[in-house]
Amino acid sequence: MKILVTGGAGFIGSNFIRYWLKKYSDDEIVNLDKLTYAGHLSTTKDFSGNKNYKFIKGDICDSKIVDQAIEGTDMVVHFAAETHVDRSIVGPKTFILTNFVGTQVLLDAAVSHKVKRFHHVSTDEVFGALPLESTEKFNESTLYNPRSPYSASKAGSDHLVRAYHTTYGLPITITNCSNNFGPYSDPEKFIPRMITDLIDGSPVKIYGDGKHVRDWLYVEDHVRAIDAVLQKGKIGETYLVGGLTEDIPNLEVAKKLLKLFGKDESQIKFVPDRLGHDRRYAVDWSKIEKELGWKPEHNFEEWLVKTVNWYKENDWWWKPLKEEADKLYERTGQK
Repeated sequence: MKILVTGGAGFIGSNFIRYWLKKYSDDEIVNLDKLTYAGHLSTTKDFSGNKNYKFIKGDICDSKIVDQAIEGTDMVVHFAAETHVDRSIVGPKTFILTNFVGTQVLLDAAVSHKVKRFHHVSTDEVFGALPLESTEKFNESTLYNPRSPYSASKAGSDHLVRAYHTTYGLPITITNCSNNFGPYSDPEKFIPRMITDLIDGSPVKIYGDGKHVRDWLYVEDHVRAIDAVLQKGKIGETYLVGGLTEDIPNLEVAKKLLKLFGKDESQIKFVPDRLGHDRRYAVDWSKIEKELGWKPEHNFEEWLVKTVNWYKENDWWWKPLKEEADKLYERTGQK
């Protein structure tokens, strides 16, 4: 089988390729990536020489490049997206172009080339926010209520994917996942930013009061979920993918990291809150467990330690990216 992976030089996409090449060694993978601030060839270093792997540098908004990349492929797994909420606040236009228009270009090509499956990777942020003190969780029936330019652009792409299934008969599946953590996550993002700051001897930065709650999913569990959907998922269906069963506030994550580094809470620096910052996300992943037999295998405590160790051992990867990451927070006043 031949698979087109979009955004395969990014965090989750690269982990998916790494996993797939190892598990399905006879399959071919074409990686189409624009190599923006979040896509790096260094992320693909360990599998770039694989005989069944091919990299194409290109923009998913470019129909000619997309048409070339999708030629002869059986399946598309679509990760490519602008994903950082902070960047969407600074410059929303790029998010609309990549996440919405780029998805439309891919969908047109998938219809034209009669691909056997188009899998769209999305986010739980399309559902909006949950009350901080509630026990509610997002599920596949939750109404969309995006609250940032990023989540609005992803919500639009989700609707497009479903529309192409209904209108053109394109065989699609969608996953909406919670926040991922693990190796190769860009130092702009919350957990790797704190880890790399602590390695560099800097305080950890927390938005607002630090009570914002997220549902953390280890990246390998996420790619396992996508694998399960590709193998056993029903065409036209959406599956939510989550990690934890208990809420963890951002401030608690910071305290866990400080403890791992042997530092006290004086190293926490509270910074002005993000505009429109969603208070709480929580995911009900019972559908994918009941129908496909998937559940997360990596607990937060153990794999946070392993993630810290990975960043300690791989500064060759993140140090060149750290300066660019810091520039974003300088522009938004969060440095």
